Amino acid sequence: MTEHRAGFASFVGRPNVGKSTLTNALVGEKIAITSAKPQTTRRAIRGIVHRDFGQLVLVDTPGLHRPRTLLGQRLNDLVEQTLGDVDVIGFCIPANEKIGPGDQFINEQLNEFRRAKLVAIVTKSELVSPEALANQLLAVSELRDWRAIVPVSAVAEDQLEVLTKVLIDLMPESPALYPPESITDETLENRICELIREASLEGVRDELPHSIAVTIDEMSKRKGQNLTDIHANIFVERDSQKGIIIGHKGSRLIDVGKRSRLEIEKLIGHKVFLSLRVKVASEWQRDPKQLGKLGF
Repeated sequence: MTEHRAGFASFVGRPNVGKSTLTNALVGEKIAITSAKPQTTRRAIRGIVHRDFGQLVLVDTPGLHRPRTLLGQRLNDLVEQTLGDVDVIGFCIPANEKIGPGDQFINEQLNEFRRAKLVAIVTKSELVSPEALANQLLAVSELRDWRAIVPVSAVAEDQLEVLTKVLIDLMPESPALYPPESITDETLENRICELIREASLEGVRDELPHSIAVTIDEMSKRKGQNLTDIHANIFVERDSQKGIIIGHKGSRLIDVGKRSRLEIEKLIGHKVFLSLRVKVASEWQRDPKQLGKLGF
């Protein structure tokens, strides 16, 4: 009988190197939101990959960064706690960008996590020529002695199976940790809040993304109908930000509602009535009490 392996892996890397996109591609379903904005991921989200020979639990975490607020510090603490517990850390470096100070900083941080086996993942391989990819693989190999270096493209679905096998092979022998139908341990409410936040992040200015948080007041299915009513709040820190989210005559909020409703309907499999309210929670990223209320 072949041995079965199971365990936890986490991807690290600078913002926008494709960690959440890669997690979603490996799981085969969207469980982590993606955005071009840094610090999009705010919680440790688990995605579960099932194979006959093993089970891979991917923990998608916020990016390691130098924090400027209490929220930033809490996100960093969460990353460090997560990385201290996983079996494998995959360091994601994009194929189309030279290794820079941010990568060097993270590579140094990896020395703290002695328990984990380290793998380098060169993401976005579809964006470069074979020669450029070979050069990047060489540059990555010089950072340290890796257990493996795997180039992948989440978008082109290239080498995903190779990466899955590499990661599972590095896991301890173990029975499955989650039942075969599980793809995440995130609650439905959390996933819906994240989809609304993802839509809210689209096209906003740089300082705003960090200030957005989403909560759900009420969610219920209408009697005898395939329709769910969702009443949600989008929190920002200042009145001026509230204006940006709502947009001219409410145009932006309508767009956020439309985008997120389509994603939520995909997730729950039927029609949704979505009501969004924008509220101000002054300086919530720096206020322990408000952070607690908003789930951090």
